[in-house]
Amino acid sequence: MKKKFVVTIDGPAGAGKSTVSKALARKLSYIYLDTGALYRAFAYKVIQKGILPDDEKGLAALCSRIEIYLENIDGSLNVFIDGENVTKRIRSEEVGLVASTVSAVSAVRERLLSIQRKAGERGGIVAEGRDMGTVVFPMADYKFYLDAGVEERVRRRCLELLTRGGSADHKTVAGDLVVRDRQDQERKIAPLKASEDAIIVDSTCMSVAEVVEKMISIINSAYGLSHERK
Repeated sequence: MKKKFVVTIDGPAGAGKSTVSKALARKLSYIYLDTGALYRAFAYKVIQKGILPDDEKGLAALCSRIEIYLENIDGSLNVFIDGENVTKRIRSEEVGLVASTVSAVSAVRERLLSIQRKAGERGGIVAEGRDMGTVVFPMADYKFYLDAGVEERVRRRCLELLTRGGSADHKTVAGDLVVRDRQDQERKIAPLKASEDAIIVDSTCMSVAEVVEKMISIINSAYGLSHERK
């Protein structure tokens, strides 16, 4: 039986991480770990409680009294906070922007880090986020950094919002994406960046299937080589 790996996929908003990660997990028969959903769930609670995203004391206090966990339901990973399944309620642009802000707060990151690492203890996961390969799983077996051109990322984000039945003004989405990129890249704690040993994949002109096949090829090739040397 092949060893079950920890595979990480990092990258900016709109690069296609979620779609690719889910497809790759299905191909490998692995669990898909959407770590961003944890931060979005926390952000959802922050909004619900009326706490300002930059109120570090308020955020730390919230961390100490909430229960947040992941549960696999019918092959799909769901996120719960204080007993409420918020999986379908955390995908708005508002929640995403708040999540990007609160994810820079050390108390929030510490609270969620243990949940993420516990999910990967046995391997067999594809973990998607912004610091999976650099912070959460620095010893991951395979690390990918998925990127795409800004215009393509805006187009994909608009399509995603429309598919979910929401509205998607191109100018607004583009503006939010620029803000999100800046927040993610400039935050002091675990900024968005490719780890030194990550394989960078530019998906601008690639379909989801092409990206997944490329990753599968890399994983299979590296696995085979590692066994040939033994």
